[in-house]
Amino acid sequence: MTTTEMPAVHECTVSGCSYNHDGCHAFAITVGGGNGSADCGTFVPLNTKGGLDRVTAQVGACSRSDCRHNSALECTASSVRVGPGEGDHAANCLTYAPR
Repeated sequence: MTTTEMPAVHECTVSGCSYNHDGCHAFAITVGGGNGSADCGTFVPLNTKGGLDRVTAQVGACSRSDCRHNSALECTASSVRVGPGEGDHAANCLTYAPR
């Protein structure tokens, strides 16, 4: 899979993430987590804004093999949405769907 085939982060509504300023500015995110939650492993809770100036963030890796969009640890969704989680899960992949 090349970077042009990787699904884009279509939306991120996690206001406390350093990469989120008018959209996700990370080059790529990693989706992981457990206990039924698909966490955005790239979440960084700092006051400093980070990432690239011009970027369409994409899914670089997904370790949630129980997601219907996961094929050989690669995300096959057309795009993903990231939003706030609950408890210890600060940012979740809202596109996650169990098999």
